[in-house]
Amino acid sequence: MSDTDLVKLYSGRILALAADIPHLGRLEAPQGSAKRRSPLCGSTVTVDLRVQDGRVTEFAQDVKACALGQASASILGAVVLGRSHAELQTALQSVRAMLKDAGPVPAAPFEGYEVLLPARDYKNRHASILLALEAASEAFAAAASAASAAEA
Repeated sequence: MSDTDLVKLYSGRILALAADIPHLGRLEAPQGSAKRRSPLCGSTVTVDLRVQDGRVTEFAQDVKACALGQASASILGAVVLGRSHAELQTALQSVRAMLKDAGPVPAAPFEGYEVLLPARDYKNRHASILLALEAASEAFAAAASAASAAEA
């Protein structure tokens, strides 16, 4: 990777997102939690959330990732409250397709992932970018499973 490529990949906008991640930390009593780790770079994201009426009502994330993973967590954190599990899964699939299959930028409210388009050419960075979305989707599934078990 040349210096010019690095400058393109780590733009000022990506670095600004990485420096200002919403909902950092952990929830005291989450309904669902999930931790995802990228084996390639060692980045990790842990998500805790609470759900009511099929929507995320509380969200926290512990992010130990590269600038691209941090930027992804920042984009997610800015729009995650009020989202359904289906919306999170669609966002995950859309971002994955954007990176791996030259798919379009995800639809609103996840269009902020457009800033990560330059990472398409760096397959070794894709896993880190997807961590926050994967963890959020898994945490939501865990919350839904816990709610189903409690109702049974």
